[in-house]
Amino acid sequence: MAVVTIDQHEITIPDARRLNVIEAARLVGIEIPHYCWHPGLSVVGSCRMCLVEMGRRDPRTGKVEMLEKLVPACSTPAQDGMVIVTDSEKVRRARAMVEEGLLLRHPIDCPICDKAGECSLQDFHFKYGQGERRADLRPFTSRRRDVGDVTLFVDRCVMCSRCVRFAAEVSGTHELMVTRRGAREEIDVVDGFPLANNLSGNVVDLCPVGALCDKDFLYRQRVWYMRKHPGVCTGCATGCSIWVEENQDRIYRLRPRENRLVNKWWICNEGRYGYHHVHDPGRLIRPRRREGESTIELDWTTLPSELESRLKRAGRLAVVLSPHLTVEEAYLLCKFVRQIDRQAALVLGPIPTVGADEHFPGGFTVSAEKCPNRRGVEAIVAHFSDRMTMFEEFLPELERGRIRGVWVAGGYKTDWIDETTARRFDAVEVLVVQDLFPSLLGIGAEIGGARFHRARHVGNVPHSQRHVGNVPHSQRATYELPAAAFAERNGSYVNRGDRLQSAPWAIRPPAGVRTEGSLFWELLGRAGLYDARAVLNEVAREILYFSAALGPLPDVGIDLKVNLLANDDKSTI
Repeated sequence: MAVVTIDQHEITIPDARRLNVIEAARLVGIEIPHYCWHPGLSVVGSCRMCLVEMGRRDPRTGKVEMLEKLVPACSTPAQDGMVIVTDSEKVRRARAMVEEGLLLRHPIDCPICDKAGECSLQDFHFKYGQGERRADLRPFTSRRRDVGDVTLFVDRCVMCSRCVRFAAEVSGTHELMVTRRGAREEIDVVDGFPLANNLSGNVVDLCPVGALCDKDFLYRQRVWYMRKHPGVCTGCATGCSIWVEENQDRIYRLRPRENRLVNKWWICNEGRYGYHHVHDPGRLIRPRRREGESTIELDWTTLPSELESRLKRAGRLAVVLSPHLTVEEAYLLCKFVRQIDRQAALVLGPIPTVGADEHFPGGFTVSAEKCPNRRGVEAIVAHFSDRMTMFEEFLPELERGRIRGVWVAGGYKTDWIDETTARRFDAVEVLVVQDLFPSLLGIGAEIGGARFHRARHVGNVPHSQRHVGNVPHSQRATYELPAAAFAERNGSYVNRGDRLQSAPWAIRPPAGVRTEGSLFWELLGRAGLYDARAVLNEVAREILYFSAALGPLPDVGIDLKVNLLANDDKSTI
């Protein structure tokens, strides 16, 4: 056990924990300013902003002997008997000199800089900088350079080299480098080899100033207008922890939320830019019923009782559960359908898969499985049914004509069903389709004249490919219900590693859209407002797989395999 004293605070550090002085100081609520250090990257100690006084206490006499020179806290491991002073006059003077040196060549373009409001250089200047500027003001703006997926404002750079180390150590792509080393050094790329990898957006988060800016976010919103909400990325089965940042119910950016058990400090570009479909004008925004060749818009106040009545009269039922549903939604929907028909078929919907898993040297993996909750939905289905029925296995059952009513929970943000597959639903008497966008199972009237077709990335910067007036015209669904997007719902997801994470809603759905959870809650006759936490507690009490989720959940989620392993151990005793 190492005993370290930091600003007269004595802390004990277990031998198994290897901390530097910055990390040790955080244990007692002391923040040591820094630019170049990051817990996910190698240590270079180049910015000199984290200089502190260091000494050692003699274990026999108790006398403290301090070093004459300051030491960088980032590269100094916390050791037994160490005494650290972070707020002496000597330290304050050193920090002020570092700030002054950085600002000598820094452009005065804060009013137009995207980083304004969350810039470390701004914050540290006001907290640790000189009281007055001793050099002439140079009101020039920064040179702007396109280096690939992001925009580089060359003269704003403070040469912390975080981006260079990230490209070398985490993404392993080595696009960024330091050129012209010395008084005129800059960050740049080699001609013909731009920054273009699936993790490139993380260099914007790493940059402590406004040197590297996100092309998707550039000049779109001021950070002090936005509110951020914890969330879970639904782009793939990795299930990264994210921040959803919005203003007035419009998402402006997604950023990684630290979770060392899932995504560490990073997210991929697919997840970072995978929110544009939320605000697409082609989304379904009102419930409708088909009657012959006509379509009738419905009211949510009477619709739940009408749906229940029609399904009860239909006969044998089936429900297709999308892997985009939350654990709570899948549980309530299964419970509702089985309440009407105890033999109802429970089917796992199509699992979208693109290519193979993408692995990076830093340990990050982008899953080929492009849905967030396959494991969770599978566990729900296994609880209610003896066997898992896949979507492909279910289709022949439709053609036999025994199933008369089907509820299809979609929620896919890309086209997920083709004409041949959709035609197999023609014999269904009552077909309820709940989806984000019109599909070949839907009622098929044009909505808004344009719809989301698929997301694509050009140089890892997203664009929406729209097909104007190309909405599929089908007359299959009896009821077409709009679904909520990932940021509009409360609920939990289980990633590929069996880790359950919960996320609150961040924005309200468009007028006319009702979240799946609140609809299923009412269909089951439950009083009051939909309570996702209460449903998860119910799931945890009923299903062994989810039992670890009973009670408070940490921000990093909870490993559901823990209880399964404990149960296996008991069974072998």
